[in-house]
Amino acid sequence: MSSLVLGIDLGTSGVRIAVLDHEGNLRHTQATDYNTGLCQPQDWCHACTALIRAIPEKLRGQLRAIAVDGTSGTLLACNHAGDALGPALPYSAAYPEHDAELQKMAPAKSPASSSSGSLARAIELLKTHPSAAMLRHQADWINGWLLKNWHWGEEGNNLRLGWELETERWIPALEEAPWRARLPVVKRSGEVLGGLPPERSEHLGLAPGVLVIAGTTDSNAAVMASAPEPEDGITVLGTTLVMKRFTPTPIHGIGVSRHRLGGQWLCGGASNAGAGILRRFFTDAELVELSRQINPEHDSGLDLLPLPAPGERFPVDDPTLQPVLGPRPVSDALYLQALLEGLASIEARGWERLHQLGAAKPKRVISLGGGARNPQWRRIRERKLGCTVVSCLQPPAAGVARLALQGLAKAQSND
Repeated sequence: MSSLVLGIDLGTSGVRIAVLDHEGNLRHTQATDYNTGLCQPQDWCHACTALIRAIPEKLRGQLRAIAVDGTSGTLLACNHAGDALGPALPYSAAYPEHDAELQKMAPAKSPASSSSGSLARAIELLKTHPSAAMLRHQADWINGWLLKNWHWGEEGNNLRLGWELETERWIPALEEAPWRARLPVVKRSGEVLGGLPPERSEHLGLAPGVLVIAGTTDSNAAVMASAPEPEDGITVLGTTLVMKRFTPTPIHGIGVSRHRLGGQWLCGGASNAGAGILRRFFTDAELVELSRQINPEHDSGLDLLPLPAPGERFPVDDPTLQPVLGPRPVSDALYLQALLEGLASIEARGWERLHQLGAAKPKRVISLGGGARNPQWRRIRERKLGCTVVSCLQPPAAGVARLALQGLAKAQSND
């Protein structure tokens, strides 16, 4: 039997898995929503367990490696046994009251310097749980749950906490912080973290010793699923809006993430706005029907800023920025068009911000996520961005599964 790998994508609203064969072909995919929302770690476990056990038995028996991606910045406090001490603080939570402390700790252009970064959430968690033994991001915590060992962290998931890719160490203030021991030991994306212990293998219905490979963030996994060309940009149209592209050298700026994938630098930013705002006003069926009524060649005449709540992290870092969701016209189709235009304007400003910081403008944008299926939104975005927009419907879970393939191949070559 050929070896298969599993990718687990922990998103904002739920979990999706993808099983790939050794050639990268998608053999199985399935998704489920969280029961109570993003911030409850036990929901993550229940969703992963249900999805893994629902994989057809023949495929499950051939799995040899797992890699996990998660929402970058969603952070929780744990005890020594890995048990969460309370709900996680989501990636969208900002703490401007910690700005003075952040300025003392993080370099000005570090992703950790923002009040919407993980370092701000770490400060808040340690105020709430001063006896916490560990601070772990979503994907790192699930890796710990799989391994029954919460020792490790993956580099990409820890950038906004203060991990530096160039030096491969924590920012100096964290190295000297009294709570330094609460941070994970960081591994590169694609490295083997360990094998499933017998109890976890039995619980999930997997073969003993399945390898757990260090994954990446959810938006990076989506990028990997799209297989971009060098001049492409990638926009993830999920609950939030994420813009990324590969660059020859790292880009620095507040709200800008830098990741290392496959020997290249992947740089970009994520807005708090995204397709999630659309479901506040419309059902899925309404979105399909109303979109058909939109003429994307003509503007709505409305100027909305469709943030889900006050605060933005990219293309501007402003925890007090207020949403603009009105006035709402009588026509639902016109209101939907205005929301889509507002999201497209945020995306255009995001690409412009990355260009100001040194990235070449993309000649083509690849769209991922649920919003990539909407042809009217695609055309609105083409007009706003001034370039071709195409869609990729491969799930992010398939992208992180590619990391599992790489890690498995490397482990097998070392045997």
